[in-house]
Amino acid sequence: MLRKHRSLTVCVTVLGLTLASVPAWTAPKDKAPQDKPAHVKQHKNMNGKDLLGDKIKQNGNHKLQDHGKFAASVDVSGGKISGVKVKHAEKGDVPVTKYKTTKKMAAGPTSGIMFASLHLAQDTYIGTTWIGYAYIDDYGDEIIYWFPYDMILDGDTGAIEYYPAE
Repeated sequence: MLRKHRSLTVCVTVLGLTLASVPAWTAPKDKAPQDKPAHVKQHKNMNGKDLLGDKIKQNGNHKLQDHGKFAASVDVSGGKISGVKVKHAEKGDVPVTKYKTTKKMAAGPTSGIMFASLHLAQDTYIGTTWIGYAYIDDYGDEIIYWFPYDMILDGDTGAIEYYPAE
């Protein structure tokens, strides 16, 4: 009797585990395949503040950078960035993800040696939040344009916490 009880318990347990893992075997039929890769290969951090430069003082849409078939542009309103748009030459608009972090992810332009005495304290953002706008290119790399929090019109609204790839 005890042996039958143990066998029944094992069968019920195996059946329960098997049925619980069925969603892992089958993909939902109503979901369409995604265009972007499931795994981001590399994060490429760009200094959006330096790319934008003095155009922050002019309202309108300003081109940031061309990256292959992708063209990134910034919408400026009242001296603040109201959004970043990325357009693919063939596919049209590309989804952009908004990140936030307290760590400076993109360094400024480096040309030769810069002595610490020549670096202005006003140019240093210490203890600030950085907002990044990201998209994934055709090669699976995530391109991120970083701006200081005070340059963004809506701050970190809708931004998700950024954890750098290791």
